Amino acid sequence: MSATLAILTIGVVPLREVLPLLTEHIREDQITHVSLLGKMTREAVMEEYAASPGEEVLITLLNDNQLAEVSRAKVERDLQSVVEVLDNQDYDVILLMSTAPIGGLVARNAILIEPQRIIPPLVGSIVDGHQVGVIVPIPELMNTQRSKWQALQNAPHYALANPVHGTSDELIAAGQQLIGLGADVLVLDCLGFHQRHRDLLQKALDVPVLLSNVLVARLAAELLV
Repeated sequence: MSATLAILTIGVVPLREVLPLLTEHIREDQITHVSLLGKMTREAVMEEYAASPGEEVLITLLNDNQLAEVSRAKVERDLQSVVEVLDNQDYDVILLMSTAPIGGLVARNAILIEPQRIIPPLVGSIVDGHQVGVIVPIPELMNTQRSKWQALQNAPHYALANPVHGTSDELIAAGQQLIGLGADVLVLDCLGFHQRHRDLLQKALDVPVLLSNVLVARLAAELLV
């Protein structure tokens, strides 16, 4: 197998949870990880990517383990530049590992996987009319989430639980809240959630739990076969 994969992230994204899904089909030395902001200091990020007044923002995790609001337009501009560089390096698949509302990226040669475009219809086809409950890490993402899932047959319910700073009890409580509202499928839609969070919820609440980063990693893996 000579296929190559480039994983592109905006900020800091731990990839150790998804790498085993990919290395079933491709050697780890054939995978490259490029982060737009993940190796920059907070000061450098804010100097180059701060949003102007009224400009739409994205929320991303920096290497000081704290969130930052950055300009969506500036991030999209520079992500496209990185995609073009990776495309010219002949990667077979470029995976944008982000749940942010990023759009308009184009690759001429590589297969470009954009979770924002793929995950909502994929989840919609899986749940097939069931009531979805989405667990969101911070309240600032709630409006983005409502826009993201509007194509689902039934409007989802939402609850908050933070995968980094929250506790297991808080995560279970969020799941219970959603089930109480009628949800029978839960979605963990943040790259900070991992398989241990999904396993915890499924064991505690006995409901199916979908994990966005696993869905997109499995899709990428299928393209590398």
